[in-house]
Amino acid sequence: MGQHLTATLFTASDQARYRHRIHRCLEAFGTMVTEGRFAAAEPSTGVEIELALVDEDMRPAMLNHAVLDRSASDVLTSELGRWNLEINLPPRLLPGATARDLEQDMLDATWSAGDCARDLGARAVTIGILPTLAAEHLASDQLTEDPRYALLNRQMLTARGEPFRLDITEPPASRHGPTDGGPAEHLVLDVDSIAPEAACTSLQLHLQLTPDLFPAYWNAAQAIAGLQVALAANSPFLLGRRLWAETRIPLFTQAVDTRPVELRNQGVRPRVWFGDRWAQSAYDLFEENVRYFGALLPLAEDEDPFAELDAGRPPSLQELRLHNGTVWRWNRPVYDVADGVAHLRLENRVLPAGPTAVDAVANAMFFYGVIRALAESDRPPWQLMSFDAAEANFTAGARHGIEAALYWPGIGTVRADELVLRRMLPLAQEGLAAWGVDSGAADRYLSVIEQRCVRRSTGATWQVRAVAAAERRGLDRGNAVMEMMKRYLDGMEANVPVHDWPLD
Repeated sequence: MGQHLTATLFTASDQARYRHRIHRCLEAFGTMVTEGRFAAAEPSTGVEIELALVDEDMRPAMLNHAVLDRSASDVLTSELGRWNLEINLPPRLLPGATARDLEQDMLDATWSAGDCARDLGARAVTIGILPTLAAEHLASDQLTEDPRYALLNRQMLTARGEPFRLDITEPPASRHGPTDGGPAEHLVLDVDSIAPEAACTSLQLHLQLTPDLFPAYWNAAQAIAGLQVALAANSPFLLGRRLWAETRIPLFTQAVDTRPVELRNQGVRPRVWFGDRWAQSAYDLFEENVRYFGALLPLAEDEDPFAELDAGRPPSLQELRLHNGTVWRWNRPVYDVADGVAHLRLENRVLPAGPTAVDAVANAMFFYGVIRALAESDRPPWQLMSFDAAEANFTAGARHGIEAALYWPGIGTVRADELVLRRMLPLAQEGLAAWGVDSGAADRYLSVIEQRCVRRSTGATWQVRAVAAAERRGLDRGNAVMEMMKRYLDGMEANVPVHDWPLD
């Protein structure tokens, strides 16, 4: 979705041409997979971090273009909402002490954005959902002024044919924070734009793979998605309500759901999608995206992908890439061309942003370590558990966070923190060692995960407890959230792991 889009009206012939072109791209991609026309395997990673801008009252500051105008950073760019920015850190290899460099680069980029924001009376924050958002911030006039966002907004509204409905309820017997014994909190809101998508700020992790390796790593990422979100939950509040531990998951799903109720009742797949089955090849995932989802942006190019292959050049597969960017799998396959070579990447989209750089890198190292160990195991979990069980874990992790009960082969149903301490931390250590990550760096970041589990303290649990403590002192919800956010920013800027943050 980063490309420049200028078309404003699509015809039936545009749709037909695009359909022909995307199937041609898919066929060429299949040929490339069969013939191994991709970059060789190397532990190359990439990281994207989304930010929110807030004013002195912790409310969203609609200043992303003004911040960019003041920034000299080449890694900072705008995002969907006017209060959003995104940091795109350059690719790097995993071996050695690179993780420490990644943490420092995150800090530097976030501080740079924050410095520019402070010049405008604002601050930059890494959090899964900015809890001070209000309903008026989710209207179409709050989208960043960019033709591609306006076009995507119009196409998705047209596809749905009615307003997007947000309908999220605090889980029954919620265990992700203190409760007062009252009724579950519930949010229902109809919106006329995709702006709620901008409320979902995330940490996205990339890993370069060959087609031969890709299925095992994608399956491993799917298998641990529920555990990832349980460990990193950081989005318990939306529009004043306390909802899921990681409310970003249902919010994002509903914010871009182009299906009216009748299509949902028919079982038509949502565009934010966990998937249906374990993968046998990277081709399967691209083919499913084409088979199940109609084009939102039917912009066709003139390139003949087979002519490019015959000439010894990797085709851009522009139509396939554009379409792939409008199907939001939680673990997404990515095709790209860099320096004249085709690349295949796994993009992990499960994690929320924040709370701190050290927490974010700990989440990343845990992910990279565990999927390496699982992908190379003799009996990987996808041979021992159903895909439905993995999806159920994902929902449970998002609902209940660190307290979620998850299923794992050979153990059964166990709380997320216990699963990490008993089984996953040794796997993460093993996987990072296999990647060649420096043992000191591995210990630093995995100890953050360990202590988060020992103390059962995530960004979500801290937010909920801090707001509850402020409410017990007599503050209403709005002021309690504002006070919590001020303290959250202090902890974030100090780069102290969230499990060490005080509540008062």
